[in-house]
Amino acid sequence: MPSEKDGVMIILSSPSGAGKTTLAKLLSKKKNFAISISHTTRNPRQGEVHKKDYFFVNDAEFKRLIKNEEFLEYAKVFNNYYGTTRTPVIDNLNKGKNVLFDIDWQGADQIKNKKLDYKLITFYILPPSKDVLFQRLSNRDMKDKLIVDERMKQFERDVLHWINYDYVVINDQIERCFNKIDNLIDAEINNGSKDYDLNFIREHVEKLTI
Repeated sequence: MPSEKDGVMIILSSPSGAGKTTLAKLLSKKKNFAISISHTTRNPRQGEVHKKDYFFVNDAEFKRLIKNEEFLEYAKVFNNYYGTTRTPVIDNLNKGKNVLFDIDWQGADQIKNKKLDYKLITFYILPPSKDVLFQRLSNRDMKDKLIVDERMKQFERDVLHWINYDYVVINDQIERCFNKIDNLIDAEINNGSKDYDLNFIREHVEKLTI
């Protein structure tokens, strides 16, 4: 049975390009934090390493894992599958490690609905503006304008899911955003006071959806 010595599950979600993967890597450098490495059927981006960034598998292997009910969550995003296998997550939590999930809103919903007996803290990362998001996507390895346009359209839909998260944090500057998330995690775990302005977040979301 899970106990107070168990780790905490921390979900970071965001629209594509808002910075959740970078933030997850920064958090993972803290003592006692482990990133849950997802399986995916998409091709590796430049510099990505198998078993470190993702488990890169083909469609047949991914569907085998689905059939065997090995996923804690999985989703199809931009024509590729992404998913988190259950066993390594539970093993880490039982060893007292906090587990970070770099997943989208679909995966977050699935994990919440599993109602696992571990503390769960969820964060949704938003860009400071649509213009900044467009620039980030364009500067990534996505020189194809059609891909960038597709992700901008998806952003319009994804941003609406902010309301289902415990906290929404704006990634205007990576270190500031990291510190905000870090402080909120500490406050949640240690029952401390939280510096969080929900009205400010509502106003920001309204600007993003105009």
